[in-house]
Amino acid sequence: MVTVAQPLLPTPAAEVGRLRATAVRHLGPNWYASVMGTAIVATAGAGLPGDVPGLRTLCVAVWALSAVLLVILLGARALHWTHHRDQARAHLLDPAVAPFYGCLAMALLAVGGGALVVGRDWIGTRAAVTVDAVLFTAGTAVGLAAALAIPYLMVVRHRIRPDQATPVWLLPVVAPMVSAAVGPLLVPHLPPGQPQETLLLGCVALFGLSLLATFVMLPVIFARLVTAGPLPLALTPTLFLVLGPLGQSTTAVGKFADFAPGVVPAPYDQGFGMLAVLYGVPVLGFALLWLGLAGALVVRAHRQGMGFAMTWWAFTFPVGTCVTGAEGLARHTGLVAFDWLAVGLYALLVAAWCVAAVRTTRGLLSGELLAAPRQM
Repeated sequence: MVTVAQPLLPTPAAEVGRLRATAVRHLGPNWYASVMGTAIVATAGAGLPGDVPGLRTLCVAVWALSAVLLVILLGARALHWTHHRDQARAHLLDPAVAPFYGCLAMALLAVGGGALVVGRDWIGTRAAVTVDAVLFTAGTAVGLAAALAIPYLMVVRHRIRPDQATPVWLLPVVAPMVSAAVGPLLVPHLPPGQPQETLLLGCVALFGLSLLATFVMLPVIFARLVTAGPLPLALTPTLFLVLGPLGQSTTAVGKFADFAPGVVPAPYDQGFGMLAVLYGVPVLGFALLWLGLAGALVVRAHRQGMGFAMTWWAFTFPVGTCVTGAEGLARHTGLVAFDWLAVGLYALLVAAWCVAAVRTTRGLLSGELLAAPRQM
């Protein structure tokens, strides 16, 4: 009797691993926006005026959720790069996807900054400083790499028409601004003298780098809107990304003013206080103008049938930066109007986060959000 060898069947563990690897083939860097949007809900809520019972505890829980999401996404993206390098390379060479690599840096920075703002209530100050130091260092390095590499690819490899300009282009160059806004939180935990001043002025340099790069990008984006008309429906929410550099830069100058006394020699320490108001007020004013314009275009797109996409997370983090910017102006001006502005914007942020989180969860459970993009 002849014995026929049975083919080896994959073990259950191997099959599960294969399915997981397949599931992340189309998981792009844009998913880090969900981490950013969740983390900003926690940090922005912690700076609101008044003492709302339970709000601080809720913010700590939301920060913990953002940290868990970050770990899960880092693992999923590691699988993506390990098993689907062809797709990862295609993402880098796609001008519509490559700018989202800035989201990785901002996700690291948002969770790291949240550790010191609210996470310390749960994990302790010492652990929070360690977490923030690690994530700030990694996020700043990734952000600087993205701010250099993505524009380089746009120049030498991507083939882009003028009518393809979108606010997504801002993502790589805004990442250093997030470093500038969260970096000062680490200043008190460094030795006095050169280490503290070096970090603070380094954050000022990151502020300038990002701000000037934004000034280069914004006219191109606005010119595209005026000459080519509204963005495609799925991309319309990305108009809110313009709020990111505006709100984050306002937040950053407020942080410089908070930590400069005793770190930067006089009279420059007092200059940061003036900068926080003289820069922050007009920039936040422009942010509110853009919020109105972007909101009107989103309403128009919704009436024309705009469906849910991961771009809806653009409604969260950029609005959150305007909340933290308003909170900083309230501290440095003493005006109650900025407190109320922060509260109103925070309500908008929470509403947007709830909608985006529910729709994302629904899309994950159905498998729609991880499916291959439809061929147009």
